[in-house]
Amino acid sequence: MAATQADPALQALMLPFADGTLAWPGEGALFLRARDGWPLHERALPGLVCEQGFRPDADALQRSGFEVRAPDEARYPLVLVLPPRQRGEARALFAAALARLQPGGVIVASAANDAGAKSHEADLARIAGPLVSRSKHKCRVFWTRPGAAGGDVALAAQWRALDSPRPIAGGRFSSRPGVFAWDRIDAASALLAEHLPGDLHGHAADLGAGWGYLSVELLQRCPGITALDLYEAEARALELARVNLAPFAGRAALAFHWHDVTAGLSQRFDVIVSNPPFHAQGNAARPDIGRRFIAVAADALKPGGRLLLVANRHLPYESVLDASFGSTRLVAQRDGFKIVEAVKAGRTTTGAAR
Repeated sequence: MAATQADPALQALMLPFADGTLAWPGEGALFLRARDGWPLHERALPGLVCEQGFRPDADALQRSGFEVRAPDEARYPLVLVLPPRQRGEARALFAAALARLQPGGVIVASAANDAGAKSHEADLARIAGPLVSRSKHKCRVFWTRPGAAGGDVALAAQWRALDSPRPIAGGRFSSRPGVFAWDRIDAASALLAEHLPGDLHGHAADLGAGWGYLSVELLQRCPGITALDLYEAEARALELARVNLAPFAGRAALAFHWHDVTAGLSQRFDVIVSNPPFHAQGNAARPDIGRRFIAVAADALKPGGRLLLVANRHLPYESVLDASFGSTRLVAQRDGFKIVEAVKAGRTTTGAAR
């Protein structure tokens, strides 16, 4: 999100500092699930440290000059939180905020009303004690100084584990709350896996790999794949992909990239598979993201290289497919999804579209 775009939850989060209700500590602060926006640029925020596992948001923060760090155990007098929509993941994040707070420190959180603000507020109160709350910009901002009567330290310890990896799909994969299709095999990806041509070969890439389902299926169904690069913007999902692909380390050369695909790729591939995202982090429809994935895939494929793509049937991808590839064909349609194979202009490839 650009620093000039509207972000009501971020604006509400900074409200108690803007009006003087809370003072910014001179020793700095930690911002969990941080994202850039104009409310962070209205005043000096000395010592602000940001943690963000979604690569586009992390990159935006760094471009604006904020420090982005990997999670550690350092403690701060102030912890800011923008909780995610998924409740188990959000509870784990609140518990992590409590663990990262110095004695006597303050936790401040904000969420949109239509993104579970009341539930988030109640959850933080359960583990941290009484809150102060305000409503603004169709959001709620709430804060607490843990240590007062009412907090539940034991419950907070239980919540820390709520987003831990766990087996799904009969133990075949490992996943965790908060990542895309975390507790199931996504129906669109399963349809694409079903239609992967067995003659795919060479160096492949999975764009928007998530926790690794399509990559596993590609390696199992296509013996000619000798190397596979996984690109995923969400660090928590990429960690899972490493676990799920570990049994295939001897089968093909594997590489894992925490990367925003829309920024482009520097390598070239024989095969690309993708179930591209079409929503932004705030759940707004963004078909432009899928179109950009297609354009990037076309640039990254070698002449004659093949893209296998799944998308919701209504998404308007045909124009960019036709403009970017030498040939395309509709492989299958079912349950509201479409499978497309596109071949980059150049030398012919066995089994390619005509």
